[in-house]
Amino acid sequence: MAKLLDKILIVDIEATCWDGGNPPGMESDIIEIGICLLDVKSGEISGNRGIIVKPERSVVSPFCTELTTITQELVDTEGISFKESCNILKKEYQAQSRAWASFGAYDAKQFQKQCVAMDIGYPFGPSHINVKTLFALAKKLDHEQGMAGALALLNIPLEGTHHRGVDDANNIAKIFRWILR
Repeated sequence: MAKLLDKILIVDIEATCWDGGNPPGMESDIIEIGICLLDVKSGEISGNRGIIVKPERSVVSPFCTELTTITQELVDTEGISFKESCNILKKEYQAQSRAWASFGAYDAKQFQKQCVAMDIGYPFGPSHINVKTLFALAKKLDHEQGMAGALALLNIPLEGTHHRGVDDANNIAKIFRWILR
């Protein structure tokens, strides 16, 4: 149960990916964790940050770079370990005591899979909010929208680079702010 309800931790990850299935011996690894905090009362978005994570079970493919703009060189030079990134979430963002949100279920599932595979403690508490489903329900839509589609329906411009966690977390926070109002 979330103990700190003043702010919601908004998370968007990018992970290694390929055009088609995973190459033999490679597993999807988180390569960026985009995060920010959404103040529940004021609607202020703060602490926007992108944590670059060095993949330990795969490499960044040209397809992945084309989608995210994240290169192997970037993760090699600026990346930290997945374990270190989980510690940042716990210590600096109090992730185990806050409700946290992402756009869809992918981010939660990827964190769970990678934590189990790498024997690292899950950095979040149990209070996950799926903004994608919540938005569709709030707008009374027949089906869920992608993040860019949700922003368009709200006439909110997509800021930054789509499929960069640091920018997408900020855009998701704007959608969630609309839901809370």
